[in-house]
Amino acid sequence: MRHVIIGASFAALNAAKAILSNESDDEVVVLSKEKDAPYYRPLISYLLMGKTTEEKMRMSFPESVKIILGTEAERIDTKKKEVIASNGKRYKYDRLLISTGSRPFVPPFKGLDRVSDEIKTTFMTLEDARKLNGMLDKDKRVLIIGSGLIGLKSAEAILERVKSVDVIDLQNRILPAVLDEVSSEYLKKYLEAKGMRFHLGLSVDEFSEKSARLTDNSTLDFDILVLAVGVRANTSLFEEIGGKTGRGILIDTHSRTSIPNIYAAGDVTESMDISSMASKPIQIVPNAAFQGETAGMNMAGIEKTFENAVPMNATGFFSLHLITAGTYKGELLDLSDENGLRRFYIENDELKGFILTESAIERGGIYTSLIRDRVKLSTLDKNIFKAPLLMAFPKERREKIEKEAQ
Repeated sequence: MRHVIIGASFAALNAAKAILSNESDDEVVVLSKEKDAPYYRPLISYLLMGKTTEEKMRMSFPESVKIILGTEAERIDTKKKEVIASNGKRYKYDRLLISTGSRPFVPPFKGLDRVSDEIKTTFMTLEDARKLNGMLDKDKRVLIIGSGLIGLKSAEAILERVKSVDVIDLQNRILPAVLDEVSSEYLKKYLEAKGMRFHLGLSVDEFSEKSARLTDNSTLDFDILVLAVGVRANTSLFEEIGGKTGRGILIDTHSRTSIPNIYAAGDVTESMDISSMASKPIQIVPNAAFQGETAGMNMAGIEKTFENAVPMNATGFFSLHLITAGTYKGELLDLSDENGLRRFYIENDELKGFILTESAIERGGIYTSLIRDRVKLSTLDKNIFKAPLLMAFPKERREKIEKEAQ
């Protein structure tokens, strides 16, 4: 059987491994529009900080996988079961996986075209990181549009290598998709103490060559512009063949799309969030890994489902580490103290979400499993949030949590 995977992503890697672990003689072809060998995209900020190298960022696909670089999939012919690529070739498939990820979203700011391409960039790819690295200098003022994870990780990566870093966001708090108001303010104060400057609840009204006039009529001058407003799923290829999409490609629990023999996984998809029971894009590495493996298993003819997707983030800024998961609805149980944040959201006797920093992050895997499994909290030790020891769980659930938290 021949499998074609569009996009050399983390989901693609897990899909390829799953296919070949079950059908070692099957053929797997990966089409990547990037010229670089597949790499772990979340590490690009660490590359700028000197904490990793391009070589260490590389993904290790199985040796039998044929990876074709610098080749973009331009069209899918579902009748002939072929992918038409930018190199003029047609790649036949029995099963097709779309793992094209997401792309930067850049609003049509007035005057953005006046800013030279030599001093502006997005921050999504290894090539973006190389470009930004080449701009950096101790005398440069950097303006970052967007205070989501991409914007803040780029700010962290360059803060000590430039004169100043200003971050603008239309939202009135940073990391609005990841943190609640209290934890957002906690992180903001921490980053301000490191030297970042925030301009929240504002947008750019108009750009000049090296300045931005904001919606409050103030002006910020810059030497480097980083556009990190947000991302959009790369769904156009699938939409062109009539596939069902929302804010991403719609998939079922088998990673199947609405078109026979076509699967999707990773940031390009929209799936059910078990914590909020809402269908949404969950653009995180763990979700891509689970979906990719699920797609690969089913493409190889082995039934597998992934039914408990949860938004989660494990990240850090300088020496501050944090982990979040789920949704922030229901009753708040706040056990934060001088050692960091411990905020839990509970509804209908179930943990729906949490935010942890510092030493509390060590038990993040346990709390995430509570959300995934929709465990009734009344069945557990009443001190579970104060001291989340595994002994608070019945034996059978304790064994399951230990396995999932590894």
